Amino acid sequence: MPQDLPDPAPPVPTTSPQTVQRLFDAFLEVSAGLDLEETLRHIVEAAVALIDAQYGTLGVLDRAGVLVAFVHVGPDPEPSTGDRSPPAEDGETVSFLSVPVTSRGETLGHLYLTAKRDARFSAEDDVALTALAAAAGVAVANARLYEAAEVSRVWLAAVTDVRTALLQGRSPQDVLDVVVDRVSVLTGATAAFLLHGPTGADGTYALRAFTGAAPQDLPGVQLDERAGLVLQAVAEAGHVVLLDMTGPACAGAVDEARWGPCIAVPLRSAVTGGSVVLALRRAGAPPFDAGLAALVSAFADQTGLALDLAARQQVVRRTDVTEDRDRIARDLHDHVIQRVFAAGLSLQSALPRIDDAEAVRRVRSAVEQLDETVRDIRTTIFDLHTSDSARDGDSLRRRLLDIVTETAGVELRPTVRMSGAVDALVTGELAADVEAVVREGVSNAVRHAHASAVTVTLDVTTDVLVEVVDNGRGIDPGAPRSGLRNLEERARRCSGTVSVVCLEDGGTRLRWLAPLPG
Repeated sequence: MPQDLPDPAPPVPTTSPQTVQRLFDAFLEVSAGLDLEETLRHIVEAAVALIDAQYGTLGVLDRAGVLVAFVHVGPDPEPSTGDRSPPAEDGETVSFLSVPVTSRGETLGHLYLTAKRDARFSAEDDVALTALAAAAGVAVANARLYEAAEVSRVWLAAVTDVRTALLQGRSPQDVLDVVVDRVSVLTGATAAFLLHGPTGADGTYALRAFTGAAPQDLPGVQLDERAGLVLQAVAEAGHVVLLDMTGPACAGAVDEARWGPCIAVPLRSAVTGGSVVLALRRAGAPPFDAGLAALVSAFADQTGLALDLAARQQVVRRTDVTEDRDRIARDLHDHVIQRVFAAGLSLQSALPRIDDAEAVRRVRSAVEQLDETVRDIRTTIFDLHTSDSARDGDSLRRRLLDIVTETAGVELRPTVRMSGAVDALVTGELAADVEAVVREGVSNAVRHAHASAVTVTLDVTTDVLVEVVDNGRGIDPGAPRSGLRNLEERARRCSGTVSVVCLEDGGTRLRWLAPLPG
């Protein structure tokens, strides 16, 4: 007895050779480049050309399924929902096609076509578009990988820029400026700041570097109160945070919101101490991409390591320089000074045996020059022991040189001699007195004595001796003596003395003497 046979399977749509050729051409087009935006547009254009549709749209999703890109060819199509429209009554053709774009099981987006020219979409079109979508998924995945690699390369280049600035010996402030500039550019921020803190009992932050906005707009330095919430979040989390200062958590901080999305990351380094790099966008701007968190965090970590390594190398270099200076100073003291001093003693011992007066004068002049040479060498020895920080601006030697240069002007030829541990022993109020004496002495040589040369001598032993000698016309009896009275008062306060005398050969000598404290 015959049995009922099952219904025959539906026929598999066949693909014409022309369609296969167009499909191959579409494969080549979608895989032609690595730029993500160009790849997305090539996919839509290839799909429209392959199926001969008037409109094509590609919606791209992120890993969370949120639409992040929307590319279309032709006028904006009418919005539609669902992955596929229901088939027409004959089961052969439809007026709308939608296929998913996937790669390794992950849905990257959906490709939509509508309004096929001179016909309705067929099953053959569905097969071809599905095949194209598979190739498009691979192309999109490759483009994303290339984009991620390119972004990583740019951030690594930013770290290289910081290291280059350190190797060039640029100042710490210049290096921090490079850090905030690179963060601002690479994150697309309106402004970026580097804040040091929290410091003090009130936990405030100090501005170290900024770019893109005036410091008065900065939270914590005149930062509005929202930024305090960001800095607090970084301190509590200990890692990078992304916040929106216009969100509910920050509402009510001030009446008018100026800042919106922000990203903040701690910068841990012995150079910067406890610091935070803060990048901000104006209120209403799009939020920072979550993928930036890992990149900014890695940049901050590598920058901190580079700063620490550079600081250690600088310490090693300074140690080497200090050792060289100590060796040179030791050689000058043990060899050069001793030989010059011995030569001076030898000449002095020969004076009683010389009968010619002119020869005696010349020998004594030579002995005085040797004494001055010894004092100059001793000054050089103390200079070699002077730290770089003192040489940069905290040094009394440097300040006195600046005072003499500024006060002397262009007409007066100054000479400065210093001996003894000037920077180590002359500090505080005594240093201020010495500066005042030098300034007054050189000023008098310029304004009253009309001298062409002045010699300033500072000798520090158990006492501090300041001498200012000029070659001018001497003391003017009618000149005001307010400046000298001020020097007398300073000497009296230090239990010292001051004297002003006219020299036999012309000129004036100001002598100010005070004992070292303690």
